[in-house]
Amino acid sequence: LGETGSGKTTQIPQYLYEAGIGRQGIIAVTQPRRVAAISLATRVSDEKKTELGKLVGYTVRFDDLTSDETRIKFLTDGMLLREAIGDPMLRKYSVVILDEAHERTIHTDVLFGVVKAAQKKRKELGKLPLKVVLIHLMLTWKVVIMSATMDVDQFSQYFNGAPVLYLEGRQHPIQIFYTKQPQSDYLQAALVSVFQIHQEAPSSQDILVFLTGQEEIEAMTKTCRDIAKHLPDGCPQMVVMPLYASLPYSQQLRVFQAAPKGCRKVILSTNIAETSITIAGIKYVVDTGMVKAKKYSPEIGLEVLAVQRVSKAQAWQRTGRAGREDSGICYRLYTEDEFEKFDKMTIPEIQRCNLASVMLQLLALRIPNVLTFDFMSKPSPDAIQAAIEQLDLLGAVERKEDQLVLTPLGRKMAAFPLEPKFSKTILLSPKFHCTEEILTIVSLLSVDSVLYNPPARREEVQSVRKKFISSEGDHLTLLSVYRAFKNVSGNKEWCKENFVNSRNMMLVSDVRAQLRDICVKLSMPIESSRSDTGNIRRCLAHSLFMNAAELQPDGTYSTVDSHQLVAIHPSSVLFHCKPACVVYNGLLHTNKCYMRDLCVVDADWLYDAAPDYFRRKLRMAKN
Repeated sequence: LGETGSGKTTQIPQYLYEAGIGRQGIIAVTQPRRVAAISLATRVSDEKKTELGKLVGYTVRFDDLTSDETRIKFLTDGMLLREAIGDPMLRKYSVVILDEAHERTIHTDVLFGVVKAAQKKRKELGKLPLKVVLIHLMLTWKVVIMSATMDVDQFSQYFNGAPVLYLEGRQHPIQIFYTKQPQSDYLQAALVSVFQIHQEAPSSQDILVFLTGQEEIEAMTKTCRDIAKHLPDGCPQMVVMPLYASLPYSQQLRVFQAAPKGCRKVILSTNIAETSITIAGIKYVVDTGMVKAKKYSPEIGLEVLAVQRVSKAQAWQRTGRAGREDSGICYRLYTEDEFEKFDKMTIPEIQRCNLASVMLQLLALRIPNVLTFDFMSKPSPDAIQAAIEQLDLLGAVERKEDQLVLTPLGRKMAAFPLEPKFSKTILLSPKFHCTEEILTIVSLLSVDSVLYNPPARREEVQSVRKKFISSEGDHLTLLSVYRAFKNVSGNKEWCKENFVNSRNMMLVSDVRAQLRDICVKLSMPIESSRSDTGNIRRCLAHSLFMNAAELQPDGTYSTVDSHQLVAIHPSSVLFHCKPACVVYNGLLHTNKCYMRDLCVVDADWLYDAAPDYFRRKLRMAKN
C-alpha cells in the first residue's frame, strides 16, 4: 500500500527489474485506464533513458508499443485478460503487478481470479513461479487509514495470506469545510465556491473541481470563462481547463502546465483526477460529492450510467488532492451529516454492471464452471444468470453434458475485443452485405467521442454538421462523418472546421484496421452495402434487439423488454424526431433516463431477430 506520490507505480517495476526478476520473464503492470498506461510507460522509459517501446513499452486496446526487448510492460487490465485467453498460465511473465487495485474495476476483479489460478497451475507443474504484486492506495491522515485500508485484509486473505507492506508518502495537512445546508444544485454551489476562492486567495494557488461528466464540464467551463471576463479590477486572471477521458490528448496535457504569472488555474475534472493523475500546484479542492457510475438491475436487464453520490473512500481520495505539495483546503459541497451517510467503500464494478462480457471471457478461458469462479467479491447469482441468458440470446453459449460452453459463434465473438453485442453485429454483417460499414460504425463506437461540441459555439457546430446528419439516426450520421474524413485524407484543418476530434478519428482508423484483420483471420467475406443504408439498420436491429424502444401513444418511449420509460438524449440527431421504433447503445440516467446513440429500425426486424425472446417478453407483459 502506498499513498499517491509515493512513486509506487513507477519505481517498483524498476526495482524488480534491477533485482534481476525481469530476466526470466516480463514484468507486467496493469492499469484501469489507457491514459495512465501510456503516460506511466513514457515516464518510466524516460527514467531508464531508453526509447519507448524498447525496454519499457505499453499495450492498450488497439495500440501496442512493445518489442522483443520489452521487459517492463504497462497494459490495461482488459488487455492482460485478453492475453490470458491465449495463455491462461501467462507464461511470458515473471511478475504481474495489478495497480490501482482499490478501484476494483470489472477487469481487475476478473484478473485477480485469473492470476491466482495461473500462480497455482505454474506451481503444480513446477514451472517458473509467478509473482503477483497488488498496489493499493493508502491515505494516512486521521481516521482515514481505516477507510482505504479496510479491504486490504480481504485482498491479503484472497491471495492466501499474502504479506502487506506500507509505503509512507508525503501528505500535508488539509482543512475540510462542509456546507451548513444540503445543496439542491451542486453545479451552482461549485460555481459560487470557485469565484469565492478566486477573489480571496493568492493567484498562485490553483483550484481542482470534481464534476461528473463531459457535458457538465464543458458547460461549466463556458460559464466560468464568461464570468471571469467581467470580474472587478485588481482580481487576478483565471485560466479554466476541462479534464475528462475523451478530451483530445493535447488538451489533457495542458492541465499539467503552470498558469502564466499572476493567473490562476481552475481545473474542472471527472473522477479521472481522483487517482490516475497528479497535478502540481493544487491548493483547493471543490468536491461536489457526485460521480457518474454504472448501475445494473438484472431483474429488468437494465444497465444505466447514473449520476450518484461518491463513497467515503472516494471523498477522501478527492480531498487528498489538495495536500500534495503543501497544506491545502477542501470544500465539500454537502453537509457533514450527508457525508456520514455515504457508503464506506465504492461497490466493486463487478457487482453493479452487466456481466455478459465477463462471462464470455471466462468461457473463452475454458473455466470449467463459470458459476463457481473464484471472484474476490462474488456478483449476484441473478446477474450471472442474466448474463448467460443474454449470451444465449446472441447465440454464443450452449449446454453440453451439463456444462456451459461457447458455441462456434461464441468462440468467434470472443476473438473481438468488444462487447458481445458489437462482436455479434460484425459477425452478422456478411448476411446483410454491409461488413465494411459495420466495421466503421463499431470502431466509431469503440473510441471516445469523435465529435467535439464546445457549448460556446453551439450554433456554428449545428450549421456545419447539417451536411452529415442522417434522418436514420446517430450510427449513420457517424458513418457519414467518417466517410467525409476519409475523403479529405484526415486533413487537420477540415477536422477543426467541422468540430471533429482528429486524434480520436485516427484512432477509429486503427481500431477499424485491427477489427478488419480479425474478420480476415476468421475468413469472413467483407462487402460494402454502398448507398443502401437499410441493410445496415437491419444488421444493427438484429444484434441490438435487447436495446430497443417503441414510441407510445402519449409521445414517450418505452423499452421493448422491460417497459422502462426512456427519452431520446439531446445530443442525438433524432432529438426533435419521433421515430416509431429505435435501437440504442446505452442508457444514461440524469434527471431522466436517456437513450444514447440511436438508430431507426422496423419493429418487424426485431421480431425476426429473436422471435422466442419477444414471444416470452409478450407473455410476461400479459401476465
